[in-house]
Amino acid sequence: MPKPSHREKLLQAGFEVVLERGYCGASVRDIAQAAGAPQGSFTNHFASKDAFCLELLNRYFAMVEENIRLTLRNDAASPFARLEEWLDIQIRFLNKAGMRNGCLIGNFSAEAGEHSEPIRQRLNEIYCEIHRSVAYCLEAAVKVGELHVLADCDELAHFLYAALHGAILQAKVEHSPVPLERFKKTLFAVVLRPDPPR
Repeated sequence: MPKPSHREKLLQAGFEVVLERGYCGASVRDIAQAAGAPQGSFTNHFASKDAFCLELLNRYFAMVEENIRLTLRNDAASPFARLEEWLDIQIRFLNKAGMRNGCLIGNFSAEAGEHSEPIRQRLNEIYCEIHRSVAYCLEAAVKVGELHVLADCDELAHFLYAALHGAILQAKVEHSPVPLERFKKTLFAVVLRPDPPR
């Protein structure tokens, strides 16, 4: 009779461990212990911690993609409404842990990118995909007059996502949603305006 697979348990429990402790702070032992699995079962399912974390990143991004589909890419809603909902989904997710854990994409960008070339490359692909969706939403905002016709949507999308990650990191340090609320307020009141760019 084949032994039961611990793969899914390792991935589910490992996600929480890695999100809370970081790429470097989460050991294989920690992950196996959290999953209630023998430590040896980790190497039965994953070639390395690197491979495990890359799979976690891909699973996390699948969730991000679904949120993007429902918001930034949802042509049935007004562009700024979908952009706001996309931000609110992220804020609600971060609030579940009291703003203590941050975003796996941002956490891995700050930490894992230096230790793993495959993860760094995947992060770069993820940034490009998210950028395209933010730019898509901003271009739709130009078409309906929510954003000025001369707005550089490509540059705005880069700025918006970089600033969002900065706000997430600050919220993580402060254990407070205030940096994200400030970012969102300034984004819509000052940065994304229907009048000509300054």
